[in-house]
Amino acid sequence: MIGTFFNTGMIICGSIIGSLFKRGLNEKYHQILMQALGLAVVLLGINTTVSHMGDSKYPVLFIVSLALGGVIGQLLNLEERFDRLLGHFSSPNSSNLAQGLSTAILLFCIGTLSIIGPIEAALKHNYTYLFTNGMLDGITSMVLASTFGIGIIVASLVLFCWQGGIYALSILMQGAISGDLITELSVVGGVLILASGINILKIAEIHTLNLLPALVMPAIIIPILHALGY
Repeated sequence: MIGTFFNTGMIICGSIIGSLFKRGLNEKYHQILMQALGLAVVLLGINTTVSHMGDSKYPVLFIVSLALGGVIGQLLNLEERFDRLLGHFSSPNSSNLAQGLSTAILLFCIGTLSIIGPIEAALKHNYTYLFTNGMLDGITSMVLASTFGIGIIVASLVLFCWQGGIYALSILMQGAISGDLITELSVVGGVLILASGINILKIAEIHTLNLLPALVMPAIIIPILHALGY
């Protein structure tokens, strides 16, 4: 849970610091910080994918997972629903704090690093994803708090419960999770992390939310392959 504590602490610190900036964080500093972290996320995604591909018994499974997951995510309109939800809280009838807080909760919890991070921490004691996510969330909370105030700090509690729940579930299911599944999940997760970095750097617009169902595909496909003797 050390990674989740760090992630939560960064949001708390970012909210406190951001609330001290009445006019908001200077755009040029925000931009360079996001570029630096974007590069770090891209490198992390590439390293994760490449380092696990050599151990994969199903070299094309990540392609199938991304394709099927993307189709499912597109059918469910996950990204459009997410944007609509943000728009709902940005309505004129909503208070400024409600708008900022709801935005913060969604941004902190609905992301590849925030989902893969607790799983990796629980199964491999790998906290890299959560530390990286903590840095990103720290900057995001700083920017949000500079606009909406110290109330953004409440999002840290929601994130703690979210990541803590994923962590606990991963521990409980540890015996049912095979090494093959962890490897394939890491490959797919690495690709999605790379996509997140590309979005942060604004190199291209990748609908990562619509690709999130790809993380579920290895858990469905691998048992079928095992049953067929592969």
